[in-house]
Amino acid sequence: MSEPKRAIGGRGSSHNPQNRFEPFAFVPEGTLVGPKTRFLRDTSRSIIAYNDSPDVGFEASVNPYRGCEHGCIYCYARPTHEYLGFSAGLDFETRILVKEDAPELLRKELSSPRWKPQVIALCGVTDPYQPAERRLELTRRCLEVLAAFRNPVAIVTKNHMVTRDVDILKELAVRDAAVVFISVTTLDNEVCGRMEPRTSQPRLRLDAIRTLSEAGVPAGVLVAPVVPALTDHEMPAILAAAAEAGAGCAGYSLLRLPFGVKDLFEQWLEENYPDRKDKVLNRIREIRGGRLNDPGFKSRMKGQGIFAEQVEALFDATCRKLGLTRRSWKLSTASFRRDTAQLPLFGG
Repeated sequence: MSEPKRAIGGRGSSHNPQNRFEPFAFVPEGTLVGPKTRFLRDTSRSIIAYNDSPDVGFEASVNPYRGCEHGCIYCYARPTHEYLGFSAGLDFETRILVKEDAPELLRKELSSPRWKPQVIALCGVTDPYQPAERRLELTRRCLEVLAAFRNPVAIVTKNHMVTRDVDILKELAVRDAAVVFISVTTLDNEVCGRMEPRTSQPRLRLDAIRTLSEAGVPAGVLVAPVVPALTDHEMPAILAAAAEAGAGCAGYSLLRLPFGVKDLFEQWLEENYPDRKDKVLNRIREIRGGRLNDPGFKSRMKGQGIFAEQVEALFDATCRKLGLTRRSWKLSTASFRRDTAQLPLFGG
């Protein structure tokens, strides 16, 4: 019997499973050493992506980065790296593609008469405030473009770094054109460190909600994902802490494990919580119709069955108790302006 994989400090995944689109795989010999992060240039010539998923909540999104160094083991975006020839495992968190032209491409697309003003999500796939953003500032520069056009933006992040851009977000918020959702999966630092190794600690995420709220930027909390038999019991405490910090709305989603994420998550449980592995996996199957993943639009976010109903009931009851009855904010495109280059000539 082969020796089980060992967790790598600071990384969510401990290995690179084979790409489902590739017939060959590279299997290194010897002890696995934690790889360094490499940043590769993404030469995409467009930046706004569109989707028609009925359960996502937005149609247009901007992703300055592909791959995410946060390394969340459960990330549903991991399989997207396979379209690039990489693995959904370590490659996803150590091979980061950077769209250096993102702000310029965004300005060009918003300037086009074909652009229909609407909410843009930052990001729809990977976190816009992952560690590289601290020095590259692509997300901030995209926000500056959105503020110039007064185009509404919705942000989802696990990183306290979003507070760096509170000045731009305030400018948009006064025109009902900005909202930030902070994702809080657990309040347990140990679980967070293993499951989301390079994200902000839970207390810093709560501090981000407080900072944004006090600045007048609408801020909400997403208890996402809820991991059955591992973090589900924390939902009331997370919601209470977020409400105390100033969250004005709340949402949640249950863990989903598309494609190769199923195997990655199972391996992670074996490395980190072997005593809970079977209970967690069996509970996931309970909410996913006997499988580890359910891709159905009507069920993939909330699950199905008795346990899923219990989670929803607990969420609803806790939100009512805390006054967190709002699920989101309606953003406005009323202030959108297209010809920003001419505005200084007219004192705009």
